[in-house]
Amino acid sequence: MLYAIICTDKPDGLPLRQETRPKHLDYLQGLADTLKIAGPFLSEEAQTPNGSMLVVDVASLDEARAIAEGDPYAKAGLFESVEFRPWTWTVGNPEGA
Repeated sequence: MLYAIICTDKPDGLPLRQETRPKHLDYLQGLADTLKIAGPFLSEEAQTPNGSMLVVDVASLDEARAIAEGDPYAKAGLFESVEFRPWTWTVGNPEGA
């Protein structure tokens, strides 16, 4: 099952995000095929990252939560909130036929 993990940064979280980013990217690379897509949300001027979205392919919500909790951004306390939503990749799915 696919889960979208939607994270919103705490206000003024940019310095912490920048400091933690290399560890975060290494963590995501380690997820291999479990991670389908990932990237930051941006501020209205489309310049400043202010959140993250990951889509992971896991068997349960508990597994999605474990991935989110293991993220260096989460461990560093960057996020104000984290939401988990089951998701179906309908359009543009390279695995869909």
